[in-house]
Amino acid sequence: MTRFVLWGRYCDNALEKRVPFRERHLNRLATLKKQGTLITLGPTKCSSYVFGIFESESLQLVRELLEDDVYWKEGIWTSLEVYPWVQAF
Repeated sequence: MTRFVLWGRYCDNALEKRVPFRERHLNRLATLKKQGTLITLGPTKCSSYVFGIFESESLQLVRELLEDDVYWKEGIWTSLEVYPWVQAF
């Protein structure tokens, strides 16, 4: 398994726009966390960026998980960059 780091951006007014989708989004993240795929995920304090760490067999699988998220489909996330990550400590 490889770890991957996610950097992405939220849309303008994301805090308001995400409200109808938030419960579905969080429930899905909880499932991914229980499965061991999601290590951590959340917004920066300014709510402009999203950061996450995933563990998966491939970059493609992580991209598919992200692109299947309601926040991506509804335009709450506007960009997603995923990179293989080497945890030094």
